[in-house]
Amino acid sequence: MVTSITSFGRSGLYDWMIQRVTAVVLAAYTIFMIGYLAFGAELTYEMWSSLFEGTAMRIFTLLALLSMAAHVWIGLWSVSTDYIKATGLRFLFQSGSGLVTFIYVVWGIQILWGI
Repeated sequence: MVTSITSFGRSGLYDWMIQRVTAVVLAAYTIFMIGYLAFGAELTYEMWSSLFEGTAMRIFTLLALLSMAAHVWIGLWSVSTDYIKATGLRFLFQSGSGLVTFIYVVWGIQILWGI
């Protein structure tokens, strides 16, 4: 078995499992948000703000944000190792993807927790 220092999990099986678990988390978050927007009353700033004041919603959103980061990293890593054969170009792509993902996570945490 070949291990790679750039994959998220310890092996392809762990990456596959992480992809599936994060997909379920993202699907649950999406379904909740669509239901809240579709079946809630007219959306106002106060309603939206009160939704995200609760600790449970903040934790659920943080879980979705971290799940998105893991899901994106594994997906882009898999695609880049399959289709970008030049090592330098693949390194640049993966580095850029990792940096953008990190920035989005930090930015999302700042927005979510008001840090």
